[in-house]
Amino acid sequence: MRNFLMLFFLSYGLLVNAQQSGSGDLALNSEKNKVTHKSFKQPKKESTFQPGEWLKFRMHYGFLNASYATLHVKANMIKGVPVYHVIGKGRTSGFASIFFNVDDTYESYFGMEDGKPYKFIRKINEGGYVKDYEINFDHKKDTAVLNDKKNKKTYDFDLQDSIQDLLSAFYYLRNNYDPEDLVEGEAVKLKMLYDDEGIFDFKLKYLGTEILKTKFGKVECYKFRPLVQSGRVFKEQESLTLWVSNDDNRIPVRIQADLSVGSIKVDLEAYNGLKNQFKIIMD
Repeated sequence: MRNFLMLFFLSYGLLVNAQQSGSGDLALNSEKNKVTHKSFKQPKKESTFQPGEWLKFRMHYGFLNASYATLHVKANMIKGVPVYHVIGKGRTSGFASIFFNVDDTYESYFGMEDGKPYKFIRKINEGGYVKDYEINFDHKKDTAVLNDKKNKKTYDFDLQDSIQDLLSAFYYLRNNYDPEDLVEGEAVKLKMLYDDEGIFDFKLKYLGTEILKTKFGKVECYKFRPLVQSGRVFKEQESLTLWVSNDDNRIPVRIQADLSVGSIKVDLEAYNGLKNQFKIIMD
């Protein structure tokens, strides 16, 4: 049962790592995963989201309603810089919580103007597996310091262009990919700082559009596939799929992963405070 919420948050943040240790399942510059890609450098002026946006997701593992996760956008300031403060929370629920109790919190503070992350918090307790990380980014010095509070260790990193954390990455892409520039079969790419493991390239392949049946009605979506490595968790290299609404919000509507044992499905359950109208296709 471990990693239901890890899969959700890291998929949402456009990183896929179903192993907490990070061994062997990251899409790291592999020749097998080599695809044409483009990188985004400058954020757009107009944001696709706003403070007050709230999204709730329901996660299924087989016949179980395994857990729920929420994402809430707020406004804040860090050292005089206006930032978005995104809070992601997830917990197992119902029958699933009897077997494996999960209580996860992810927080990201990133610039309203430039999309750069300034602080990232990851505090998780998954059946006794605990992590308590805080990362502070100093863009003037191009450095980041990770504080591992549980183990009382710190790690220093030299930053690279367009660096993102797990949550800020998705919001950055929401503001930066232009649908007219997406080419089926090509991938977008950005730099990701993941825990104490360092910085690596993340790639997300575009697969075109697809109309999904949801609890809200039919929704046209952009379809993406994060590139992962097959192994103990995923059946194949392209086992995880992400659907994002084809409207001005660009919110995740569904995430699906085929695992070595079973599959996980994540659906948008509720929403509030969207900046733009959520487009539903009327029959």
